[in-house]
Amino acid sequence: MTDDALMKARYRRITRFAARYLVQAWWYELFLPRFGLGWISARGRTRRLERIAQRFHVLAVDLGGLMIKVGQFMSSRLDVLPPSITKQLEGLQDEVPAVPFAQMRARAEHELGMPLERAFASVDERPLAAASLGQAHRAVLTDALADETGLRAVVLKIQRPDIDRIVDVDLRALRKVGVWLSKVALVRDRVDMPSLVEEFAVTSLEEIDYLHEAANSERFAADFGGEDGVAVPDVVWERTTRRVLTLEDVSAIKINDVDALRAAGIDPSEVAARFAAVMFDQLFDDGFFHADPHPGNVFVTPLSSSTDAGPPAWRFTFIDFGMMGDVPPGLRRGLRRVLIAAASRDGKGLVDGIRDVGVLLPSADTIQLERAMTQLFSRFGGMGFAELQEVDPREFRAFAIEFGDVVRALPFQLPENFLLIVRAMSLTSGMCSSLDPAFNIWDAVEPYAQRLIREESGNTAQALVREVGAVAAVTARLPRRADNLISRLEEGSLSVETPRIERRMRDLERMVRRVVSSVLFTGLLIGGVLLQTEQAVFGTILMVVSLAPLSHALLAGVVARRNGA
Repeated sequence: MTDDALMKARYRRITRFAARYLVQAWWYELFLPRFGLGWISARGRTRRLERIAQRFHVLAVDLGGLMIKVGQFMSSRLDVLPPSITKQLEGLQDEVPAVPFAQMRARAEHELGMPLERAFASVDERPLAAASLGQAHRAVLTDALADETGLRAVVLKIQRPDIDRIVDVDLRALRKVGVWLSKVALVRDRVDMPSLVEEFAVTSLEEIDYLHEAANSERFAADFGGEDGVAVPDVVWERTTRRVLTLEDVSAIKINDVDALRAAGIDPSEVAARFAAVMFDQLFDDGFFHADPHPGNVFVTPLSSSTDAGPPAWRFTFIDFGMMGDVPPGLRRGLRRVLIAAASRDGKGLVDGIRDVGVLLPSADTIQLERAMTQLFSRFGGMGFAELQEVDPREFRAFAIEFGDVVRALPFQLPENFLLIVRAMSLTSGMCSSLDPAFNIWDAVEPYAQRLIREESGNTAQALVREVGAVAAVTARLPRRADNLISRLEEGSLSVETPRIERRMRDLERMVRRVVSSVLFTGLLIGGVLLQTEQAVFGTILMVVSLAPLSHALLAGVVARRNGA
């Protein structure tokens, strides 16, 4: 069969698989319920979904290419698919078969424009790792290149043969399926499938451009250049193209290898805590983060052996920067609101933050969701994974029954740029829990949340001080403006001689002064309270000074009543 025929067969196989199960879904989820037979659909739904996921698993391993990435991608889309499917799609990457080295050699030599014997002193034919889009092999640089770069041992990443055509065919098939799904109201109301496919397409096309990955690596290294606890492999640009990437070999202890960590004298629970902190730094400080921090992409590198002075020093070494995420400033602000609300156990604040992030559509009625989040915090807030495992399953079941329909009925989807955040946080949480079963994500979240709360309080206090200053400036100008008005009245510039109007003007002036005094009192008092924890002296001064405008507001009202105003 020719290459073109193979690609056409691949396209038909993907679309036929999708068409078959779309028809099945229509029959069970739309047709039967219309005739009052929804109980038949509900009774076997979980088993049907698991069977679909299992058959897709087989299809993905057989076809490879983007089908592996689709499984990984969808396994993190908890807003689109239920756990019965996502669970079946986990771990697909580990089942990718390796390509014979002869084919990988031909690919690399074509890209580099020279035989591998000239490009490298040696290349290990056994793959170090086999992924859906490429394959990695250990190699050694030639003496001349080693002297020039200061490196010797490297890892050579080579893209799989025909991966460009495979990606193109797979994306065409997925776009067709996305169009089919967008015509189903049940799907269209919850998920923008064409946009979802395009989001996946952008990520996939970036992953098969190794020049893009190399640039990401250097940007990540620049962001964490001042951090002793994080390292990034150097890029050997002389042996790097769009389809071949050569990096410093930084292989060390896999982050989830608990036995090896302990053998090196490294406490896995400390690794878990520091790893969570590093990932939060990327998300909330830098805004540029590693979106695929699975165990194969993060090493723990010991820097010294154990001594009497203390435990050995070590650092994290990240690799594989093909899947990176950017957090735009607006999204970062929304995420900060979510984090602060979660740390404060504020159900309403959490829902507001989720809306700001763009997860909930503006039309969503969130009253019941706020109630659900408040109940969730009340029952399970602050618990770690180990503690949650000890909770009576009936409690979870009762909560799911009480609020499950509320959550499912809401119009929500993960916005663009948010998918990779969810993926990164999910992998981080799972990694930390595997390192330390007693790991509590709240312990990692709360230091950041407290810092953000202090920053927000500082910003609020500064805004109040500015507002107080503005009101004070207006207050300072009011007497002069009143004098100017009186002068104009006296000079006849304003031909107003009616006593009633003059009295109304005086009443208005007194009212304005009382309003300004009230605003000044409120601003000074609140500003003092907010600053009390950070700057006690200045906060106390503001609170004391606030008594002056309060006295004026009260006394002015008394005087006005005595004068019959």
